[in-house]
Amino acid sequence: MTSSRSLRVVFVCTQNKLRSPTAEAIFARHPGWQVASAGTAQKAETPLTRDLLEWADVAVCMEKRHRDWIRSRLKGTIPDDRMLILGIPDDYEFMDPDLVALLTRLVPARLEHMVARITQRPETAREL
Repeated sequence: MTSSRSLRVVFVCTQNKLRSPTAEAIFARHPGWQVASAGTAQKAETPLTRDLLEWADVAVCMEKRHRDWIRSRLKGTIPDDRMLILGIPDDYEFMDPDLVALLTRLVPARLEHMVARITQRPETAREL
């Protein structure tokens, strides 16, 4: 991330009703981040699109299958090293306190680590 703009993060789950909107709500005011959320299902509240992935610096996927969906359906839109898999199953309601605690614990540390790793490799740093 450059000092000229915020890190753009899209949170991805299946229906965009519970997990990714929770993450978006939690991190909406995180300093230095712009966030959005989307789902991989056709009938998701906000379907994940090529445009949204092109906007994002990083895609935070709730499960491996969401990353795999991006790889197969929107191939080449975002590099693999810009996709983070959290491993959070679809077992939570919107703003479930356990989900909020899990996201709050996992996301900032993992994103900071990912951004640090990416920016150390100039060939993949593209405006991060």
